[in-house]
This record gives sequence, C-alpha cells and structure tokens, in this order.
Amino acid sequence: MEVPPEDTSSYTCSSDNHRLYLVPFRWWKEADPDGQGVLYDALPASSSYYAGPMKILNIFKSDLAFNLIRKQKQNEHQDDENGDGRNYALVSADMWLHALKWHSDVKGAVKDGKASAAEDDMADVYPLQLKLSILQESNTLGVRISKKDNAVECFRRACKIFSIESELLHVLDFSGQTTQFLLNDKNKNIKDSPRQSEQDILLELQVYGLSDLNRNKDMKKDEMVKTSSKMNGSYCEKGSLGLTGLQNLGNTCFMNSSLQCLAHTPKLVDYFLGDHRKEINHDNPLGMNGEIAMAFGDLLKTLWAPGATSVPPRLFKSKLAHFAPQFSGFNQHDSQELLAFLLDGLHEDLNRVKCKPYVEAKDGDGRPDEDIADEYWQNHLARNDSIIVDVCQGQYRSTLVCPICRKVSVTFDPFMYLSLPLPSTSMRTMTLTIVPSDGSAQPTPVTVTVPKQGKFEDLVSALGVACVLRDDQTLMVAEVYNNHIIRFLGEPTDSLSLIRDDDRLVAYKLQNDFDKFSRIVFVQQHIEKNSSSETQKLSSKAFGLPLVACGEIVKGQDIHDLYFKVLKSFRTTKAAAKSCTENHDNTATEDDALDCDVKFYLTDDNGNVKGSEIIMDVLLDSTGQLNVVVCWSANMLEYYDQRLLSSPAEVYKPALFSKRPQESISLYKCLEAFLKEEPLGPEDMWYCPSCKKHRQASKKLDLWRLPEILVIHLKRFSYSRFLKNKLETYVDFPIHDLDLSTFVAYSNGRSSHRYMLYAISNHYGSMGGGHYTAFIRHDGDRWYDFDDNYVSPIDEGRIKTSAAYVLFYRRLEDV
Repeated sequence: MEVPPEDTSSYTCSSDNHRLYLVPFRWWKEADPDGQGVLYDALPASSSYYAGPMKILNIFKSDLAFNLIRKQKQNEHQDDENGDGRNYALVSADMWLHALKWHSDVKGAVKDGKASAAEDDMADVYPLQLKLSILQESNTLGVRISKKDNAVECFRRACKIFSIESELLHVLDFSGQTTQFLLNDKNKNIKDSPRQSEQDILLELQVYGLSDLNRNKDMKKDEMVKTSSKMNGSYCEKGSLGLTGLQNLGNTCFMNSSLQCLAHTPKLVDYFLGDHRKEINHDNPLGMNGEIAMAFGDLLKTLWAPGATSVPPRLFKSKLAHFAPQFSGFNQHDSQELLAFLLDGLHEDLNRVKCKPYVEAKDGDGRPDEDIADEYWQNHLARNDSIIVDVCQGQYRSTLVCPICRKVSVTFDPFMYLSLPLPSTSMRTMTLTIVPSDGSAQPTPVTVTVPKQGKFEDLVSALGVACVLRDDQTLMVAEVYNNHIIRFLGEPTDSLSLIRDDDRLVAYKLQNDFDKFSRIVFVQQHIEKNSSSETQKLSSKAFGLPLVACGEIVKGQDIHDLYFKVLKSFRTTKAAAKSCTENHDNTATEDDALDCDVKFYLTDDNGNVKGSEIIMDVLLDSTGQLNVVVCWSANMLEYYDQRLLSSPAEVYKPALFSKRPQESISLYKCLEAFLKEEPLGPEDMWYCPSCKKHRQASKKLDLWRLPEILVIHLKRFSYSRFLKNKLETYVDFPIHDLDLSTFVAYSNGRSSHRYMLYAISNHYGSMGGGHYTAFIRHDGDRWYDFDDNYVSPIDEGRIKTSAAYVLFYRRLEDV
C-alpha cells in the first residue's frame, strides 16, 4: 500500500495480514474532522520490563523501546495546534484509503513555507521490524524496535522519529485495534497465557518520506464519503478472474500500477497464460537469462487464477532488483520507467532470434518512402522478433534537414511507446516587490501576467510596463530568502519554470549605468546588548528587505549616505518633522540630524564580518559588490518604520480555500506538439554528410506504422538543474474511439487507425512522492480501480483525471 505525499508510516501484522497505518494526526484530521480516537501517551519503557535503562538516542547500546499508556482525557490533544508534542493517528486500511483519496483529489495546495519537524528527520522509504507487546500493566502496550532486526541506518532514523525524551509523542487510535489487543489479553486465563516474551505481536513498520503538505480543505463532506466508498475490495466477486490486487511491499505502487496494466493487455495475457516458456531465449546476451519473462509469466498466472486473493509480488520484485538495481530497495520510482525496462526486458528474454545478423541501413537514393520503411522494418525484424514486437512496437519516420545545404535525411525507427509533451499556452501570474534604489518610493508589490513557458526577459518586460520604468532605468531581480539575497537572476533566456510559486523575488530599480559603480547590498539587523560586534555573523537576527544601491564608494561616509538615501522612503512622521525643523535652522543635514545610532560592517559572501565597524573617513576598496550589514539601535525605530521593510510577497499565493483553474488540453494537441517540426538542441547536433560538419538541423517526426497495442506516456514530470516539477494538466483523452488517421503518414493498407482505451496508470501527488494506481477495463465495458491489493468498481465517467500518466490503447478492427 502506498502513501500520500506526507510523513506516513504503516503497521502490517504478519500473523493475520491485518494492516494499520500510523499517519500524522493533522493529515488525518483534514480528511476526517469528525473522527474520535483513543488517546495513548508514549512514555519511556520501564527498566523492570526492558533490560537496562533506556537511552533513546544511544543506538549502539540499547534497543528503542517505549510504552503506549491509554489516557482517559484526550481533548487537550485532539487539535495538535499548539505545536507542543507530536501527534499521530493509528487508522485502518480503509480509513487510510479514505484520507489518501481526499488529499489526492483536492487541488490547489496552500503552502505556508514552513517545514514540519518530522520533515527534517525522515526521507524516502525504509522498512523496520517492530514488536508490539501486551504488558501486565492495565491499558498499556509496549513497543520495541531492535537493532538486530533492522539495518543501522533504519534504526538511526527510527530513533529520530520515535524519540520521546526530547519531545512528547501521542498516538490516537481510530482503528479500535489497540483496544482489541488489550481486551483479548485480559480474557486469557493466567494459566493458559504464554510467557511474556511469547506474547509479542510482530509488525512490519514502513516509514515514508515527505513532500508537499497542507493541501486545501474545501472538499465537501458528501464528496469525501463518495470518494471513500467501495475501497475495501469486498465489492468485487471472489471468483472474478483477473480482479486480483497486488500487495504493496513498501513503496512498490509504481510497479503494481504498471504490472496491472500489462496483466490486462490483450494477447499478452493469452501468451503468458499459455506455454510461453518454450520461446524463452536463455542465450541472448542482451536478455536476463529468461528470468524476468518467467517471473512475469508466473505472476500473471497467479493473478488470473480462479479465486485468487491479493498477491505479494516478492519473487518478481527480487528479480527486478537483481537485473535493474535502480529499482532495488524501497524508494519511490516512476511507473513509466519501470514499464519501459520491463517491455524491453521481456522482449530480449523472449526474442525468437537466436543469432542476430549484422544489417546496414542503405541510403534512400530517391526510392519511395514505402520501400525504405519496409526495408528498415525487415532489418529490425531480422534482429528482433518476439511477442512484444508483435503486439507493442510501431514505426515512425524521422526527417532531418540541414539548415545550410538543405540536405534531407530520412530514417524509419521502431518505437515501443509514444512520450507526448503537454503543451501549455496558458499564462501565469507572478508577484514581485519593486524597490527603488534612490528612496523615491516605498516598496510596492506588482503582479504581472507572463507566458507560463516564457523566458526571464518576458518577466522583466512586463515589470517595466507595470512600474512605469523610465528609459534611463533598469531592473535587477533577486531572490530573497530569510532576509538575505541568495541569488541575482540575469540570463534573459532562462525559463520562467525555474521560478517556483513560493519563491520571493525583489526587483530593484536602478540607473542604467549602475555597472559603472560599486553595488552595495545592505542587510539589516538589530544591535543586541552584550554582543561582540567583532565576531558578529549574519543569521536569523536579520530583518526586513535587503536593500541595494549603486554609487561611487571612496570612504565609509559614502556607504552611510547611500544607505540613508535608499532608506528615505521609510521615514516616520516624527522623522520628517524633526528633519524639516533642523534643516530650517541650517544646523544639520537632513539625515544626520536624526541622530540615529547605526553601525556598518563589511561582510563576505557567507555573511561573516570581515573586520571592525566601518569608520566614516576610512578609505575603502570599492571594486565589485560590497556586502554590508547595518545594525539598528532602538532609536532607529522611532524614525524609520521597519514594517515597511517586511519580507516580499511570494510569487504566487493562492487564496485560502480557493482552487486554481485547472488547465485542460486534448490528447490530439499533445500528438500535434510531438509531431511538429522543431530544431535540434545545441547539445544534440546532427552530423550532415554533405557539409561534413555538425549542424543544428530541423527534425520532423511522423507516425508510420502503428502497433496493435499503443502505449502513450504523458510527460508530466520535468527535470532541470534547479527544479523538479510535475504538470497537473488535465488531458482530455478519448476512451472509445481514438482516431489517429490524420496523424499517420502511411496507411499500411488500413482504412482507419482507431483505438479503444483499456488501461491507465495514474499518479497522484507531487514529485518524489505520491501514489500510483491503475484503472482497468475488464469484462466488457466495466472499469475497476486497482489500488495495490484493493480492487473496486469505478464509473467510466470518473476515470478521466489529471492523474492519468500512461494510457494503454488496443486497436479496433475495421467493421
């Protein structure tokens, strides 16, 4: 069973396969605000029962152990809003599914920019062996995690999560199972009771990593009930062939989703339920000695056995990890990557070609494309011949054109699946804070609309219009974090996708010739009593917006004057009145008359103070950028309003309980984007045989030969140097009639190319976490939701969601 994108743990009782889940109380409460649980406090285990005193964090000398003590009064712990202690909820499997579906379906996550304490302590997935014991004391359960049963790293993490000496831990049982454990123990006769050590109930604990928290809470109660219905598997008839779930072995939902789609693929099912072993190629150096094919075939036979219950795919997982170490362990992976490896592995294990001949593609020499394509296909079949090729492989035409000599190269390559981009033509609203460097105006948040797939230059152009930028002015954009500038954004061609919604950006308005002068970055902090200024280091004591100014710096007085020039717009009414009076008497300058006690220090890029306080008449080396910390005394607050220096707004902050409009696009538009002509990237240059040089050629793809089973991968996940992102775009895909006639360059003797959907691999949640399921058409036009070992009917009208990740189509024969 998989987990939502939260801090989640699951208990699995090895004796009766009854499954309980330990989840954060807040996460559970969002989905079921009316539930009532039995409260337990976690207390250190007494030395009378567990040998030796407990030292929770000393993992080298003792096991981790604590007791769960039932409390009679629990209202003070129900809300877990005061941050005092850590609250968890113990829920049953169907309760967990109810909560997971609620969190997965609710869109428009509201992020407050704060990470939970547990988020710092845990990452990814790892298994633990846990023993739950019925103690002699009343209303008490003992929990023990032993080093000998767990890996060192797993045990170390467990110590962090279940440390109860540093912070209180509470467990609220909503499943009713702990009460049942205690009642069963009390009903036993003393003489019939086994020894205490034999009363241990062995559980398997799986702790999951974290990602996006605090999803919206605006789903109506009736929607929640509808979502959670029919999820416990009891609605499927026991004898229904093929309606068999796959148990989650620990973050293996990605594997289960792909396996169920393949396990319901026409012809593949008939093939593997038959005598497929006679075609296993044990001698193929590119194969896996037939072991993947045999493991997959055995698994399919188990899934399609009459009266089968949920199946643990342990043997297949073991074979997979052996031949594909990237899928070993219990981390989350990509269902499409698993699918690609499996299809290729099954093909090589079942390749009917025992000795692959060497073939060389010939130049077209003006021959018809049909002849060239058939030649490529026959050359491919001469080396690759299997049930996978028969059913799943197609062919596309690739045309390259040299931009210099116009040389045209046409090749025909096989494909196992189509990876389609999700084009976006929508716009994106972004909010930045504009800060003038001359003190002419206070910081102002400005919201602009830019192309979602636009460049940084689009953002700067829109900001210039919004803030009425003069011809002699320019904008310098910086990202601010914890009251410090962490980077300046400057490459015009950088994609705006690198900027996240929860980033905080400031656009400093400077003169065009700012690069001729020194750039000073000011960071404010308060002067602390009894602090040594010589050893100060920038830290969380910093407050407000960092300020930027440019000017000619010769001595310390120049830094002082520039800072108060920028700070001019932050003056209070008192400061303005005092300045006006004293200037009238010509006794002082406007800023010096305020008698504000400030101290300036030069720092390095890491915030370390370079030396003592900057003296006004000291000559300075002013080349490049100067980083200066400005320490405010108490009287500064009388003359300058630090509230106007508050942190900048997030790039995008959704309103509470609001949803973003969901972006929608048709599958046909995705196909058009995949097949359109476009230039190759600079890192993917083509060697032109005519020019004898690498050229940035234009490339055009066309579908040429379509397979019987068409697998379409929607490219929801994007990766870059700085960012990983998932597109939640809703793709409107045909269910009964996907017509590709207009997309196929060669008819191959068929009058139409029409397909029917029969399976979907879904991904709920965000990058690095979430949950995979599968929707499968079975028994005619009936659809089922395969959620690990849970299988339940689902209405056809509910299978189109923004979670659709891999689509499986079968060809419709002409009538």
